Amino acid sequence: MKVRDLFILVGIIGIVLMMVVPIPIPLLDVLLIINITLALTILLVAMNTKEALQFSIFPSLLLVTTLYRLALNISTTRNILSEAEAGQVVDTFGGFVANGNIVVGFVVFLILVIVQFIVITKGSERVAEVAARFTLDAMPGKQMSIDADLNAGLINETQARERRSKIEREADFYGAMDGASKFVKGDAIAGIIILIINLLGGLIIGMMYHDMTLPEAAATFSRLTIGDGLVSQIPALLISTSAGLIVTRASSDGNFASDIAGQLLNYPKLLYVVAGTILVLGMFTPIGLGATLPIGGLLIFAAYKMQKNMERRQEEEQQFEEEQQIEEVRSPESVISLLQVDPIEFEFGYGLIPLADTQQGGDLLDRIILIRRQCALELGIVVPVIRIRDNIQLKPNEYVIKIKGNTIARGELLLNHYLAMSPGVEDDSVIGIETTEPAFGLPALWIDEETKDRAELSGYTVVDPPSVVATHLTEVIKKHAFELLGRQETKALIENVRESYPALVEELIPNVLSIGDIQKVLVKLLREKISVRDMVTILETLADYGTYTKDPDVLTEYVRQALSRQITQQFAQGDESLKVITVGPALEKKIAESVQQTDQGSYLALDPASTQTIFHRLSEQVGKVVQAGQQPVILTSPTIRMYLRQLLERTMQDIPVLSYSELEPSVEIQSMGVVNL
Repeated sequence: MKVRDLFILVGIIGIVLMMVVPIPIPLLDVLLIINITLALTILLVAMNTKEALQFSIFPSLLLVTTLYRLALNISTTRNILSEAEAGQVVDTFGGFVANGNIVVGFVVFLILVIVQFIVITKGSERVAEVAARFTLDAMPGKQMSIDADLNAGLINETQARERRSKIEREADFYGAMDGASKFVKGDAIAGIIILIINLLGGLIIGMMYHDMTLPEAAATFSRLTIGDGLVSQIPALLISTSAGLIVTRASSDGNFASDIAGQLLNYPKLLYVVAGTILVLGMFTPIGLGATLPIGGLLIFAAYKMQKNMERRQEEEQQFEEEQQIEEVRSPESVISLLQVDPIEFEFGYGLIPLADTQQGGDLLDRIILIRRQCALELGIVVPVIRIRDNIQLKPNEYVIKIKGNTIARGELLLNHYLAMSPGVEDDSVIGIETTEPAFGLPALWIDEETKDRAELSGYTVVDPPSVVATHLTEVIKKHAFELLGRQETKALIENVRESYPALVEELIPNVLSIGDIQKVLVKLLREKISVRDMVTILETLADYGTYTKDPDVLTEYVRQALSRQITQQFAQGDESLKVITVGPALEKKIAESVQQTDQGSYLALDPASTQTIFHRLSEQVGKVVQAGQQPVILTSPTIRMYLRQLLERTMQDIPVLSYSELEPSVEIQSMGVVNL
């Protein structure tokens, strides 16, 4: 056994012996001073711990110190009643606090006991009880969190073991503190009882055994009783305060003093308000400035110094962050971040910064939110977050739209002008800067504020620059929506359906089709500007036909037929009739005969001469429809629709190609031309 362990063991045994063995008065003085020293040490340690587990011995130490204090109480009581003397320490405390007035000393002692018993001890006991209860209730959740982090690879087995051990020690500590707080409560009660015994017993023994008169006995034993009570209750107050600090401390990076300085004094502007209030109190009340001016001035000086220190720390932190960023750029790992490509980017020159700056009235960010909502309603997909940034390499009034890092569209704006598009009949009085409307490529003019009213009266369509950008961005997103839908985005759409239709999703995935197969079908629909918002119908159709074929082209045709009502309403645009360009029997037969079947699927194999002839005949009919002011729509049979679409993919990709099976029987079809060979 080490000397330290032997010393502690002997000390515990000595505490028990003190209760039955008389202690010489000089030794008793030393033991009382040790009691005060120990209480101060415990208080300071409690104030400097960062978390409760750093002082995990406190519950056991609380028991030992309470036992030691009670042993001293018994020893001093024995000396007071037997010899009418308890040593220099007790006599000094009694005489100093009473200051010659026994009643004052007695009242001070009672106040001290009441403060400890009702305020500190009661509060510490309640906090310890609640902390123990919540710590025990939170243990299962913390254990599950550790297991989740371990399974995810965020921590290793050693770290998981350490965290579990910490949780167990926290539960043991707060459970022990809940019980140990009862020692402090019992000690306060014992102090009151010992006070009464010393006072009444002293009066009786003083008059019967020490031949004292009643006033002499009252003065002597009252002073000794008060001194004994103060000598025991002051350390008890310090230790109960330590218990309160321990159980109310939350884990932090600093001790009690640093937390006070960092949190309570972290608002220097509020100290100015406090200082002003104190000074007003001194000026307009009988208190006077003599007492309030020094305090107010000290608060103002402290607030000024703290504000300067905070500004200096902020500058140092900003400089440190800049240095860290420079180091990150220099480090080899920083290259990894450059591999990330944003799905959609909107870059603009410095002259267009007011569009995005809300302080200058720019509402581009709000418009982009509306664009994403509009695309969700019209296309049925969630458009990724659009990255907005300025680019000094662009012209001041130029902007570009990028998808996956590639420039898709660009345009120029004049912020203090309006874009006016002619209704077809030019008005020579409307003068402006000639340009091209970026979204649809129509000829237009940039006009100033004075010309705006005249242009609107002449039938021109007049829009402001933010609307031009919003329209252009919307059309680009709609046109390239199929590029934004990957497997991850498809999975998110499917999970949204799973919440309401779990049986459908469970049957389809992965038994019938994979997420990749479904994504290919959705992409083909979006490529032809068919909304995928009705995911339930799409997945139902894929579940029905996915068992027969995995060909995404064939599955897409089945889905289009299932969406016939949606497609009819989309292209009929509310009219009872649909004006179309029909494909003649000879052309249908030629395309059908040119289809080649392979193991990888089917494809159209037309000779160049026939392909050129088809393009020429289609261009003629499309030109006639456009001149008539109608949207050209090509109508063909279901068997060749997808092959004709493949043929027109590069040259006429904006012209819809429909089949008879994709139209509702109730819609009236008007042929505005026939394409034949």
